[in-house]
Amino acid sequence: MKRFFKVFRFVYPYKWYAIANIICNILGSLFGLISLVSMIPFLGIIFKTADFVSTKPEATTSFLSNMKYSFSMLINSIIADYGTSTALMFIIAIVLVGSLLKNLFIYFSMWFLSPVRTGVVMDIRNELFRKIMVLPLGYFSDEKKGDIISKMTNDVNEVEVSIVRSLEMFFRDPITIIIYLVSLIIMSPGLTLFVLILLPISGFIIGRIGRNLRKSSFKGQKRMGNLLSILEEALSGLRIIKAFNAEDKVTKKFENTNSFFSLLMIKMSRRRDLASPVSEFLGTIVVALVLWYGGTMIINGTSSLNGAGLIVYVAMFYMIINPAKSFSTAYFNIIKGLASADRIDSILGAETKITNRVDAKTITGFNSSIEYKNVCFKYEDTYVLKNVNLKIEKGKTIALVGQSGSGKSTFVDLLPRFYDIEEGEILIDGVNIKEFTLESLRAMMGNVNQEPILFNDTFYNNIAFGLDSSSMEDVISAAKIANAHDFIITTSNGYYTGIGDRGNKMSGGQRQRVSIARAMVKNPPIMILDEATSALDTESEKLVQDAIENLMMHRTSVVIAHRLSTVRNADLICVFHEGEIVERGKHEELITLNGIYTKLYNLQTL
Repeated sequence: MKRFFKVFRFVYPYKWYAIANIICNILGSLFGLISLVSMIPFLGIIFKTADFVSTKPEATTSFLSNMKYSFSMLINSIIADYGTSTALMFIIAIVLVGSLLKNLFIYFSMWFLSPVRTGVVMDIRNELFRKIMVLPLGYFSDEKKGDIISKMTNDVNEVEVSIVRSLEMFFRDPITIIIYLVSLIIMSPGLTLFVLILLPISGFIIGRIGRNLRKSSFKGQKRMGNLLSILEEALSGLRIIKAFNAEDKVTKKFENTNSFFSLLMIKMSRRRDLASPVSEFLGTIVVALVLWYGGTMIINGTSSLNGAGLIVYVAMFYMIINPAKSFSTAYFNIIKGLASADRIDSILGAETKITNRVDAKTITGFNSSIEYKNVCFKYEDTYVLKNVNLKIEKGKTIALVGQSGSGKSTFVDLLPRFYDIEEGEILIDGVNIKEFTLESLRAMMGNVNQEPILFNDTFYNNIAFGLDSSSMEDVISAAKIANAHDFIITTSNGYYTGIGDRGNKMSGGQRQRVSIARAMVKNPPIMILDEATSALDTESEKLVQDAIENLMMHRTSVVIAHRLSTVRNADLICVFHEGEIVERGKHEELITLNGIYTKLYNLQTL
């Protein structure tokens, strides 16, 4: 139930709607009870067994006894003055008015519950997305993208269908059961005791059916995550799949996963669907036993009920069976939905290791230097960076070179705190970066990646991304410096033209120039570049390289260099090898050393 209350906490902001729903449910149940109780004198008149109370109860008797006396006297008076037919019409009118008010309050209860159902699901989605936005990049290295999407879509939908929509039964059915059960106890304590012995037995049988439902549901939702992961990978790698004639292999993998998922869903659906017929049959058995036991009590004269009272008693008992049946269905749905709640909670409960300190301050400028002091970092057990020391003076361009996996990307990812270091510290103007707020720290930096990351939006919104204060003049100016303005204005709607998914309507060079324009309009004092020209043709490379030089002008730049020819003029080149800086200096100095840099340079030159 712990997981259920974690979902239930989302109801709290809508507590007044929930309270109004409960009040309407109480009134609806009471008026339904009045409709049924009013049938007793009706049946008594029809079967000529009416036995109305004519002696006024003592002052110490219960409220119900006084009500029974008053109602009996009223019916007697109507029969005496207007006849039996008029009394029947009066009772029927009470039944109709009671039924009308019952259904009216049931509608109002649903009216108040609607914002709760919708709002809870909306809040779950919002909190999930907010959590995803603040989780560190390391979290997503261990998770499948398709599984995260599945949690955001299928699991939230399952919570809505299984748990949130069961709120109606959660708020309504217990109230109905309690009100009618109290009424049954008042009508016949002995017969109700017999009923209360039977109900736990049927409840135990229903509970046995759902024992493994949650476990099966968890497997099913996890398998759906795998299914979406395969789909996402297939869509992303469709070119490679076709190039290697691997369509059949990938299709078979998808179909096998889909088949296993379908078998799980069939098993789960059959188990869930068994709840309703089993509960209905058990309810019928209980009613039959109640009729037998109650009838025996009346025949033997050991019951306060007469024939009319027994009929109404059974009708009221039926009013408990339907909510109990709905409650059992809701129970199965909640058990199934809790598996999805577990998966959602795996995101909501994930630890956000990279956060602002309580006393974090805002960094407003960059004045002298960035310094890495004895920095060590590991992803799991193996150190990626080992005791790295480097001081980057303001206005200088620092190039990072080395083989893949030597730690270059990790080195630059530590500066904006995409990851936090294990040992050592990183300083900006002598202050540890952990003392600054994440927002102000990252506002000091611009990023241009080797693979440009663009969004399915317009040129304008991609270039002005994250900067609400940017004007069209700022965007155009940045695009001109990035050599992107000329091809943007040739599109159908200029800067308001959509660029497609990940900018797939543009060439690689055009995408890269748009991403450079985005960094340019931010105008940060520190630039981080994962060399953007390594995958471009010669003409595009020249345009992008010119744009990068414009971007780096008068800024402190850290460049990951794949083509050594592009960083010959860097103020300092650092050679990474197995997580350490093994060589550093200008191009000519490193060539003279005849070490790793020289080897890499000669390989590229050849």
